[in-house]
Order: sequence, then structure tokens, then C-alpha cells
Amino acid sequence: MYRTCLFCKRPLGSNEVVEAFPVGRRLAFDPAKGRLWVVCRNCERWNLTPLEERWEAVETCEQHFRATRIRTSTENIGLARHGEGLELVRIGEPLRPEFAAWRYGDQFRRRRRRWIAAGSAGVVANVATSTTIQLTMGGLIGGAGAVALGGGAAGLALVVVQRLLSRQANVARFRRSDGTPCTFTREQVKEFTRIRADDDEPGFRIEIHKGLLSRKDPDSFEGDDAARAINALLPLVNGTGAMARQIREAVSRIESQGDPHRFIADSIEQGGGATARELPTSGRRRKTRRSGPGWVHKMPRSTRLALEMALHEEQERHALEGELAQLEQAWREAEEIAAIADNLLLPAGTDAFFDRHRSAR
Repeated sequence: MYRTCLFCKRPLGSNEVVEAFPVGRRLAFDPAKGRLWVVCRNCERWNLTPLEERWEAVETCEQHFRATRIRTSTENIGLARHGEGLELVRIGEPLRPEFAAWRYGDQFRRRRRRWIAAGSAGVVANVATSTTIQLTMGGLIGGAGAVALGGGAAGLALVVVQRLLSRQANVARFRRSDGTPCTFTREQVKEFTRIRADDDEPGFRIEIHKGLLSRKDPDSFEGDDAARAINALLPLVNGTGAMARQIREAVSRIESQGDPHRFIADSIEQGGGATARELPTSGRRRKTRRSGPGWVHKMPRSTRLALEMALHEEQERHALEGELAQLEQAWREAEEIAAIADNLLLPAGTDAFFDRHRSAR
């Protein structure tokens, strides 16, 4: 079993996933033809493994590829990342992508615990402040100045902690592609954000309106800026986390559409009833509309949770797909070499024998 690249002579690394073949951080395998390659992460060349080391390893790779929830595939090649860090490249008919609900379930439950902790800190801070006032009055009257001072310091510290937690939990910050910083409050994000369909990548744009009384144009984010914005805004919208029942409902919404991409498109296009509101502005009445599809405040809680899950999945999938074109070209070159290498061990006339019997069958 070799541990260095046949081409650049650099170490191929190791993995703890495929016990029968613990070499390499990216393994490519063809379950139909029983071939296994170690892809060098330095020169990106494919190293064909010896025949005697393939079979059990290929079977193990297939099992782990099927069990991996985040993966992507084209007509001839699939790519998946195992939790331990091993990358698996599967050659052949692609498998239907599945959604990794357990990952987002843990994430939303952690958010809920942090939200409850922040709320508890606020309650404790209010109680401590009230106690401080009472102790201070008692100290002034009864001479217990030291006790009042200690209580005052503790109460002030808890108030500061509570405000810091609240500020972090209620503000979204990110930067545009040109480096311009953007900051939005939870109220702005939840009440005045609209997700619109767009022909360019990532397939949507974000509008954050100034408010019902504002005449200013909304902040608009497209392309890479829309992707940056959505990564900061949706966690704020879903900042209170979710319980197991809500997570299951969100996952079922995605599964009902068949795949995350279709769910995102339908979620952006979904609308509600007209919500036109007449508001006084500068001595006259101005109509402010928040009708039409894509308004975050109109989306059910489960839809907002599912939207964040689906967008995260699509971003990961796009990152994986960026490597597929290069991988497929490398596979075609390696396939030619593998076919020659395997045929060297077969007697003359084997291909004709297989072709004859295949056509007869």
C-alpha cells in the first residue's frame, strides 16, 4: 500500500473512515467496475490502487457515500464529504440528494438555548437592579453602605451582561463585496425584508425597506451581496431557535418539494393577501404597500426555518459543484490509464469474449 503520490511524490495523507484503505483524504471509486483511486490534494492527479486492495475499500466507500447527507452529483460523477473530513468521489449513476436534517436540528436547538439564556439573564438583571435599589435605601437609612455597594456592583454587572447579550442577538452585521459594512436590527429584518426572484446567481435578491413611513428606497442586495446578506439575516430572523416539532415540520416542507432548490424557488414566489395601509405623511395620506410574494414577515415560522436550511444546503452544494468539472476531466484521463492497466492482466481476446456474450444476452 503506497502512501505517496506516484506523480509528485508528496504524501497522500490518511483517513480513519475506510479501514481497509486508510490512505488519502480524497478517494475516487467506481462501484460498477471495482476501481479505486487516491486523488492527490497537491497535484490533483489520480493514483490507481492495486487490484488486491480495492474490493473491500470500494464497498466501504459506497456505504459511506450513501450515508452522507450533503453531496452533489452530475451525470457521471458525485462528490460527498464525510464528517471526518474524507472526500468521496463516486463514478457512475448519481444518487438522489438527501437533506441533512440532523445538522440543522442541532443548530436550531443551540440557538433556542442561547435565546433562553439571554432572556434569563435579563430577568436576573432586572431582579438584581430592584434588589440594589432596596439595599441602597436600606444602606442609607440603616448604615449598611458596604452591603449596598456590593449589591449595586453585582446588579450593574448583570445589566451590562444582559444588554450585551441582547445587542448581539438583535443585530445582523455583514459586508458587501466592496467592503461596505451593513448593520440591520431584528425589527428591520423581520418586518421589512423581502426576498425577490432573480435570474442571476444565487437566484434571488434581497430588499430591506426603511419602514412604513420612509420615502427612501430600500437597501438592495444582488449576486454575491445577496448571498452575504441572507447568511446574516436568516439566522437573526430564526434567532429564537426551534423545538424538535418545529424542526420536523420545516424538514417536511423541504422534502415535500423533492429538493431544496425547488423549495427555495416556491418560497420566494409564495405570496399572501394584500396588506395595503393608509398612513399620514406630511399632512396627506400615502399608501404604503407590503403586498406580493417574498415578505419574510408573512412566512410561517416553519417556512422561515426551512428556508434557512435549504439556502445553506444549496450554498454547500454549489461549493461542491465548483469542483465537479475539474474532477470529471481528471476522471476521464484516469479512466483511460486504468483501462490500460487492468487490461494488461487479462489474456488476449477477453474484450471480444465479453462483447460477444453481452450482445447474445
